[in-house]
Amino acid sequence: MIPLIDISPLYSDDDMAWRQVCKQIDSACRDVGFFYIKGHGISQDDIERVFELGKTFFAQPEAEKLKIDIQGSKNHRGYGPIAAEALEDGLPGDLKETFDMGRNLPPDDPEVLMGLPLHGPNQYPEIAGWQEEIEAHYARMSELANLLLQAMALALDCDHEFFTRCMKRPVSVLRMIHYPPAEQRQHDTQMGCGAHSDYGCLTILAQDQIGGLQVRDSKNQWLDATPIPGTFVINIGDLLSRWTNDRYRSTLHRVINPTGAERYSMPFFVEPSFDTLVETLESCISAEQPRQYEPVTSGDWIMSRFAATYAYRQEDNPV
Repeated sequence: MIPLIDISPLYSDDDMAWRQVCKQIDSACRDVGFFYIKGHGISQDDIERVFELGKTFFAQPEAEKLKIDIQGSKNHRGYGPIAAEALEDGLPGDLKETFDMGRNLPPDDPEVLMGLPLHGPNQYPEIAGWQEEIEAHYARMSELANLLLQAMALALDCDHEFFTRCMKRPVSVLRMIHYPPAEQRQHDTQMGCGAHSDYGCLTILAQDQIGGLQVRDSKNQWLDATPIPGTFVINIGDLLSRWTNDRYRSTLHRVINPTGAERYSMPFFVEPSFDTLVETLESCISAEQPRQYEPVTSGDWIMSRFAATYAYRQEDNPV
């Protein structure tokens, strides 16, 4: 069962209330790696407004969407056509199309001038109000991410700013996803998203009411992450698993395309500054649980996962 946690006490100065929420988050991260949150402070109107922009974008002709093709972006931003990603080995490309954005950096930004991967301008469609609304939502999600990271740091007996100090220049990504109905599959084995774990620290997911997200539990059974109005779904990513020596679980999940319905979702992938050194916390190492991972920079890890996921990234086309 995927727990539901009310995080509204995190918006208070009540230390005892914080500790209670941190305890619930800690338990969910250890046992499942997934949980729902409510009381997160982001209005449903704001979320629905961004969803509507996404629906407007994906309803455009393919030629119009390809004007911002992600393959034309040096920093992996823009539109990803159906089957551009293959998230599960041995399966066809995923039956979904995407739009990705990050911090919108100008050409004269120092890290852009350095040629640092994943740093640069976003590609936006020519839809009225798109840039203003999407960047405002990115900022809202960044604030929520930092709040959750503070709670997780406290749960791990760290300084509450341990993780947020690594988020000064994050490569976090806000993604819009459209899943066509299952009837549009080109192969019997094609899925909306093949089974995978996420790359970064954590993912904050807004999903519509159609359903289709499934989580693999400790018994290797698939649980439905049934949509709950007014909530986000939170899951742990690979980098946080490495930081915590698998105390916090990066859990496999997938998406089954609905029958006869369009599905939309909007994940926010929380990823640290590119040069962040991810090294296992000493508090998570013991005789019973020795160190599992060597240190790695956030950027090196994410780039290695991109190369395994995107066909075009396996060519000489650096992000």
